[in-house]
Amino acid sequence: MKLPLAYYQQPDVVAIARDLVGKYLFTRIDGVLTGGRIVETEAYAHIDDQACHSHLGRFTKRTRVMYEAGGVAYVYLIYGRYALFNIITNVAGKADAVLIRGLEPTEGIAEMQLRRGLTTAAKNLTAGPGLLTQALGIQVSHYGTDLSGDLIWLEDHQEVVPAADIVASPRVGIDYAGADAALPWRFRIKGNPWTSPAK
Repeated sequence: MKLPLAYYQQPDVVAIARDLVGKYLFTRIDGVLTGGRIVETEAYAHIDDQACHSHLGRFTKRTRVMYEAGGVAYVYLIYGRYALFNIITNVAGKADAVLIRGLEPTEGIAEMQLRRGLTTAAKNLTAGPGLLTQALGIQVSHYGTDLSGDLIWLEDHQEVVPAADIVASPRVGIDYAGADAALPWRFRIKGNPWTSPAK
């Protein structure tokens, strides 16, 4: 079942980030279906989180979409080459987001390998936020995409991930966030080979 927009518009971004582990992310780009099971996420809150791009109400050309109602894509470039895929959550004006960091591929694996320039479905196919976007064909041009449509969407396959199998730990690469860098807002499936290699 495709996740409805109401799902993304819930108020607790940390709870959503945790709940998205075990859901499925799909794209249909150029008519080709690719996707898989989400195995790693990170939450970013607009209040009391210096790591969030919208911290202190920051409103720029890049963050504009964060202030829309939850259920749209926030895609931005890092290091000039990697597009990162985030899901905007909460109601309009409350700019929270969930970064998708790791994906266990299930659909369109041959196409994902082509996009990544790989000959096998090794873990570097989708185990990392900049790798999974390449594999799924998600680009900065998908900024603002409605996640209830047929281009990029998420599904609930009713697969329950036991609480004991979810590891909560600090987020990655946000040393600039001061004390907020220690918040345990990165969620991943324990022992899953498709989580990102970041410590």
